[in-house]
Amino acid sequence: MGVLNVTPDSFYDGGRWEEPGAAVEHGCRMVDEGASIVDVGGESTRPHAAPVDDEEELRRVVPVVRGLSRQLAGRARVCVDTRKRAVAQAALDAGASVLNDVSAALWDVAAQHGAGWLAMHMKGEPEDMMSLAAYDDVVVEVCNYLRERAEAAEAGGVREIWLDPGIGFAKTAAHNLEILRRLDELVTLPWPVAIGLSRKRFTGVVTSGSEELPAPLGERFEASLAGAVWAMCKGAALVRVHDVKATVEAAKLVGAPRAGGVGAMSGDRR
Repeated sequence: MGVLNVTPDSFYDGGRWEEPGAAVEHGCRMVDEGASIVDVGGESTRPHAAPVDDEEELRRVVPVVRGLSRQLAGRARVCVDTRKRAVAQAALDAGASVLNDVSAALWDVAAQHGAGWLAMHMKGEPEDMMSLAAYDDVVVEVCNYLRERAEAAEAGGVREIWLDPGIGFAKTAAHNLEILRRLDELVTLPWPVAIGLSRKRFTGVVTSGSEELPAPLGERFEASLAGAVWAMCKGAALVRVHDVKATVEAAKLVGAPRAGGVGAMSGDRR
């Protein structure tokens, strides 16, 4: 899943793809690099981010979703990343086929549209979530929360469900690493798991070795790629990334031993 933020304030690519034509072009480029899904977001959910009203988020998102849906028809899927009901409905009407739901509360919208639904774990709101980063056992609590949401969505008619433990959302670096270490516990649930850790602050903390002075954004690529590979090896079915080409190439190597080698993957058995 390629990340496409059409916002001025997202932590990594904010301001780069605000113009709809440039955003559509970048989304198509990510598919050329191997992305299966392009995830369009019009509101930053980074820690302490200010909320955006419905009208502004609709203005940012809908033209890009519509343009990508036309350009990518038959090649890749378009996803909308939102926690607003009106934006989810409009984006699905405009051609998105997956709803990336940070609130894990909009499953009924996905059901109405026959869309895929990706439920994420988070406590509180972006403005205050880091003050809520306290758990007796973060993995158990995340698993229980996502299981309950998925079961409700399934009962409500959603046929495609993905689970995202919410790396970086109301979680410290230690919590994020514990989730990755015990990811096999999450993937035992009966729904595929998505992991989004690309360029996030905790990758900079691991790289620098300092909670107070994480490595800057430009120095988090290697840790992000390593995290994506770790997640794939532990059973994640989807990784959400900014650096599509490198991650796709890494995924090929992760998949090759499982497929029985290069010939098995390419269809060449010689």
